[in-house]
Amino acid sequence: MSTLERLNEWARRSVTLKLLVIGVMILFLLIPTSMLDGLIRDRQSLRDSAQTEVASKWGLQQTVGGPVISVPYRYQVLDAEGKTLTTSGYAHFLPDEINIEGTLNPEERYRGIFVVVLYNTRLQVTGHFGAYDAAALNIPETALQWEDAIFSIGLSDMTGVQAAIDLRFGDTTRSLGPGTITNDLFDSGASTAVTVTGAEQRTDFSFSLDLNGSSALYFRPFGKRTTVQLSGGWGNPSFDGSFLPQEREVSPAGFTATWEVLQLNRNYPQQGTGAYIGKSSRGYVDGGYVEGGYYPDGAVSENDVLGLRLLLPVDEYQKTYRSTSFAVLFIFITFLTFFFIEVLNKRKVHPVQYLLIGAAIILFYVLLLSISEHLLFASAYWLSCAAVVTLITGYSWFILRNLKLTLLVAGILVILYVFFYSLLQLQDYALLVGSLGLLLILATIMWLTRNIDWYQLNREE
Repeated sequence: MSTLERLNEWARRSVTLKLLVIGVMILFLLIPTSMLDGLIRDRQSLRDSAQTEVASKWGLQQTVGGPVISVPYRYQVLDAEGKTLTTSGYAHFLPDEINIEGTLNPEERYRGIFVVVLYNTRLQVTGHFGAYDAAALNIPETALQWEDAIFSIGLSDMTGVQAAIDLRFGDTTRSLGPGTITNDLFDSGASTAVTVTGAEQRTDFSFSLDLNGSSALYFRPFGKRTTVQLSGGWGNPSFDGSFLPQEREVSPAGFTATWEVLQLNRNYPQQGTGAYIGKSSRGYVDGGYVEGGYYPDGAVSENDVLGLRLLLPVDEYQKTYRSTSFAVLFIFITFLTFFFIEVLNKRKVHPVQYLLIGAAIILFYVLLLSISEHLLFASAYWLSCAAVVTLITGYSWFILRNLKLTLLVAGILVILYVFFYSLLQLQDYALLVGSLGLLLILATIMWLTRNIDWYQLNREE
């Protein structure tokens, strides 16, 4: 026998070399496994783009803020050098009480194969302003130009406004126009001039909003006491923001929720000047905090809101992404099964055959992703499982030519897919069940190999 023939025979029989080759193949299969994550993210991005395209024409997620009374001011001061400087801006006064009641009417629309969650909400907003505490501002009271006061509300996406906004303010009725005059408070919204003297002790207001939006609805708690009562026909809401509802009831038919937020729960006062809640850092004149009720720029987080998100019952991409985290472990256990078949039953499996089996395992996740875009995740999982188990089982028959061993491979694959599916369904106990499952797998391997004389196998090389 020539040296080359002896080398080939050693390579064919060497258990150590086979283990090294299997390890290299597992590392090689990490490349397409990592590409699965990129494929899922691409499909998610495509879905998000489709949802944004539809929502932009209907109305994006809405954030309702206000109402607020903004009063312009202007006064002169002397600097250190005796020069006269003119300071101007807006002083903002928040309501004592805001009550919001509304219903949310959601619907699902499709852009291709992707679902978009849209809604229409009709809100009734009532409340009152108390006495205007102009003395709390760090400006002369005579600088306030009450005759030019503005009533404004913030709406994050004006595309969703479906009807005129008629305001009842005190004894007068006005219609709000587009724009907020000053951008200290909101980037977009509606406003109107109101008659205010600054001496009022109480002024009631009320108005209705008919809004279209998508995915989420939020409110800013601008009152000393803000209450929101919301109901809707969506059975899977996610209550979001900085404040959870005091009362809520969720059923498959819909939800009802009630929030109540006090002034003390916020981090900004009832009156002030300059930049305000939810604004990004900008160079306002009144940007820094000083005594007297200034709203320091960026002092309040954009997350200082209450509201909810309308979640889809199943996010197939999230579950598919979670399932890919088990891909490497699945490949490892499957390869280990064939390796022990080789060792214990003297059946030889070529490295190319290992690679083809690994490719079939990876194909499972591609099938799962593509089918889950059209069917429920559970149906997609078991259809993909049936296809891949059938493929690998049939291939194993041609490799092993042994019915008992082929059925063993099929049984192990089915057990693995059932086990990993159960992990996907668990939330709180996924780590516990997963670790116990791995312990059981390791114990089984140790039991099956307890009588193998590995040194004897090496001497047979």
